[in-house]
Amino acid sequence: MQQHAAKSGSRPRGPAGRLSLLPTAGGGVARAAHAHARAAGLDARALLRNAGLTLAQITQADNRFPVKSQIRFLKDVAAALDDAFLGIHLAQSVDLRELGLIYYVLASSEDLDTALARLERYSAIQNEGVHIRVSRGEGLAVSFEYVGVGRTGDRQQIEFFVAFLLRLCRHLTGRDLAPERVRLMHWRSKLAPDLKTFFGCPVEFGAAVDQVVFPLDLRRARLTHADPYLNGLMLSYCDEALSHRRVRAGDWRLKVENAIAPLLPHGEATIETVAQRLGMSQRTLARRLGEEGVSFLDVLRELRLRLARQYLREPDISIAQVAWLLGYRGPSAFTHAFKRWTGKPPRRMRAVRRARA
Repeated sequence: MQQHAAKSGSRPRGPAGRLSLLPTAGGGVARAAHAHARAAGLDARALLRNAGLTLAQITQADNRFPVKSQIRFLKDVAAALDDAFLGIHLAQSVDLRELGLIYYVLASSEDLDTALARLERYSAIQNEGVHIRVSRGEGLAVSFEYVGVGRTGDRQQIEFFVAFLLRLCRHLTGRDLAPERVRLMHWRSKLAPDLKTFFGCPVEFGAAVDQVVFPLDLRRARLTHADPYLNGLMLSYCDEALSHRRVRAGDWRLKVENAIAPLLPHGEATIETVAQRLGMSQRTLARRLGEEGVSFLDVLRELRLRLARQYLREPDISIAQVAWLLGYRGPSAFTHAFKRWTGKPPRRMRAVRRARA
């Protein structure tokens, strides 16, 4: 029976089968964070354990692991190092060749537009949970879309991706490129001055999309190591590697969370709007969520609570701003809701956190 199941292509059931369906990552950024933690004298094993990772997974370059474990590990290392911008700092120093095959297919491409189109095609080789989209309108825009992984709990990984992309484009073209703008969905009250210099453009937090936009005229920027023969070889290798990566859609709760997050500050986080964005009827969306044992209001409430706790850790964000970010009409409505969730008003919880800190 087991041999027949394997031959028929069926996926394993039970916990191991569910784990195999999780989007995975090559783990280059997590390995860089692990090396950073060890160099700082941290208990790296404990940090790995908290993220559901093992030393064998992190030290062997050919091992893949769940994207959500990478996100958790980066978050924990950043907290242990007291480095709020760990992802960007890692992106500034990590070897660009950590991209593996993808690096060589990009570097040997003819121009920046072609390189980014190939990054869009092959990015799943490195990370199945984040899809890259390239559009060419008023600018050359590179967007990051989370699939099968919750976006709201991540800061470090996405900031690594954005900073790494900028550094990679500068290296490929041999030019000190400056984007027109960088947009990130998570909220921060400010950016460190040296990082403002690194990006060289406005960085918008709390945006509706994770995106880097370059001037459109950079599409034809020639690459310094263009090599048509090498590029042909690398394309065949990448196509083979991509054929082994399964694109996983993820569950509906995560899809709804990722759709709700950018709608909250505008007061548009309704089932009608989310269903429209996901290309289905309200009834179908409610049924899909019901199959997972939750309702739309459950997802909305729990997401608001999680984000509220996250925002309250930011000392420069006022209670009124938190209320706006979560889609409430005013601070009093948010305060009542927060007390209903936790039994404490948000100001008291913030005071307790500050006292502990």
